Amino acid sequence: MYEVDFVEFPSTSSAASGRFFEHAFGWAVTPYGPEYADVRAAGITFGFQADAAAQAPAPLVTIRTDDLAAARTAVEAAGGVVTVEPFGFPGGRRFHFREPGGSELALWCPEE
Repeated sequence: MYEVDFVEFPSTSSAASGRFFEHAFGWAVTPYGPEYADVRAAGITFGFQADAAAQAPAPLVTIRTDDLAAARTAVEAAGGVVTVEPFGFPGGRRFHFREPGGSELALWCPEE
């Protein structure tokens, strides 16, 4: 299973970004500390990364999978390059990769 279910945006203030979408559209906000917030919208979740050291330079499309190791194998076999090794975060694990055209994306798997 591969499903786009998350997009992470760089932000100068994750709290301000979250408040905006909460007030403008009534979407639920879940803060994960002072530098990160998720905004659950209709059909997809937005993340706002305010930690400059962890920000991608552009929105980061994140693909959900049931098997992170198999997904990595598939990415590399297709010519993708892992740019951030797998790491844990609240709710699962993910890694980042660059596809041959240059865009960076991420694959994640929920905690088992």
